Amino acid sequence: MPGVLVSAGIVAVVLHLATGLRLDLAFIVGAMVSATDPAAVVATFKRLRVPPALSTMVDGESLLNDGTGLVLFAIALQAVASPIGPGEAVVVFAGTIAISVAIGLATGFLAARIIGLVGDHLVELTISVVLAYGSYMLADVFHLSGVIATVTAAIVLGNVGPGRALSATGADAIDTVWEFLAYLLTAVVFLLVGLAIPPGRLVESLGPIAWGIAGILIGRAIVVYLLLGGASRLPRGPGLAEPLPSGWLHVLFWAGLRGAVAVAMALSLPVDVPQRALLQEITFGVVLFTLLVQGTTVGWVVDRTIGTAGTDGMPAPTAPASGDTS
Repeated sequence: MPGVLVSAGIVAVVLHLATGLRLDLAFIVGAMVSATDPAAVVATFKRLRVPPALSTMVDGESLLNDGTGLVLFAIALQAVASPIGPGEAVVVFAGTIAISVAIGLATGFLAARIIGLVGDHLVELTISVVLAYGSYMLADVFHLSGVIATVTAAIVLGNVGPGRALSATGADAIDTVWEFLAYLLTAVVFLLVGLAIPPGRLVESLGPIAWGIAGILIGRAIVVYLLLGGASRLPRGPGLAEPLPSGWLHVLFWAGLRGAVAVAMALSLPVDVPQRALLQEITFGVVLFTLLVQGTTVGWVVDRTIGTAGTDGMPAPTAPASGDTS
């Protein structure tokens, strides 16, 4: 989560200084492109000799970070409509995340208990759908983060359910159906981009887009190499995880793709937001760069940094490593 704040702030400052875009509007762009979407990278990892722990880190970092980015996005929009002080923004941000997580924990445990009373995989699948939609709507009613509530509920169900509440058939059904839904909805979101933004408008905004790309790369480098890499090399006691190798850090840096969540936020910008079209174009340009450039070359980065070593060249942490890098 701290990485999302750092990335959003760096993008905002870069855009403000380089293009003259108002700082509050630049922060909206930063909030939209701060969270990563590593789905394409993880799909590539499945074809390569990537250590499972590294794949889990890349995949897992987006879980709560998407929700954090959405909270920042909501606060940024509120600041444009009616300016709020930094102290108030911090209180709103921390309170929103804490209460949203609490809602997710409560609904997730409740769903797991109910699923434990049934034995039909279709009923279990139906409860998972109700849990996803219900936890989101419950948080949204109180103007909190539905995404964080839903992700937290899913984490609870995923860790409590298998072997204790969910049947093996139910777990397989849930994995298959939700994987398909995620794929379908992601395709729909990117289809909407093609309908909403003509390519000519992206060409006209190449300058601001380039600075937005520079911002996310600088922010990502600070988060991965300085925060995560530095923290992993702090003195630690016996039995704790080994420092992350440089090869892992290089992959984590280049695997910071942006995707459907950023696009969805850009499409949802209110029509009365100043320079709305430019904000959308910068976001879409950043997303396209990460997908077309970083997404297609991450395999090369893996091959050059850790691919030749395979899983044998990686440390074997004796304690779980944190997956929250950005």
